[in-house]
Amino acid sequence: MSVTRHGEYLWQVTRFGAFNCYLVREEDGLTLVDTGFAGSAASILQAARTVGLPITRIALTHAHGDHVGSLDDLARQLPGIEIAFTRRTADFLQGNLALYEEEPQAKLRGSFVIRSTQPTRWLVPGDSLGSLRVVAAPGHTPDHVAFFDERDGSLIAGDAFQTKAGIAVAGVMRWLFPFPALATWHLPTALKSAMALRDLKPARLAVGHGPMLDEPLAGMDAAIAEAQGKING
Repeated sequence: MSVTRHGEYLWQVTRFGAFNCYLVREEDGLTLVDTGFAGSAASILQAARTVGLPITRIALTHAHGDHVGSLDDLARQLPGIEIAFTRRTADFLQGNLALYEEEPQAKLRGSFVIRSTQPTRWLVPGDSLGSLRVVAAPGHTPDHVAFFDERDGSLIAGDAFQTKAGIAVAGVMRWLFPFPALATWHLPTALKSAMALRDLKPARLAVGHGPMLDEPLAGMDAAIAEAQGKING
């Protein structure tokens, strides 16, 4: 595990060089964004001790196992904290993998896992969670959201982008690290989300897989153009 601080408010917690979750400092402690795969709880709790603040809430970007795997373990070890995710994420955590009628009827991909933890708060795009604004970002999965820190422009994008093996929109293959692309549900929707996230003009891009990217707009533009090329043929 490595813990790396970026700016005043954000820490990247990385396991095995490629799997990230994030700690965001708030006035009442830390918001943990995503929980890693199963077995990550001890490392995440150690990371919070390294930062020197308690985890007071958990927020989820989407329901893939490498992002929600340790949810139940952490909820048991941190009783009384706020736990926040969307109703669409709740569907998947309960094992309901049916697509909604209005969603593109493409095959779901990636590892969805069942977890029993219930939210204390439902997230809706546009909501504020501490200093984080919830931003709809479907495409990698139907339930995907991102979190934008209004204080310094840090964007926690989950798997809407990757930077491991090169920046890419979800669904665009990076052969040295193909897993986000292989686990993406619908590339055209992912592209629309990537464009919306870029319109936030983030100062920092934090992703589920790969290093932090400061001043990311040029890289995001290149990734978006590549995704457009893939779709347009």
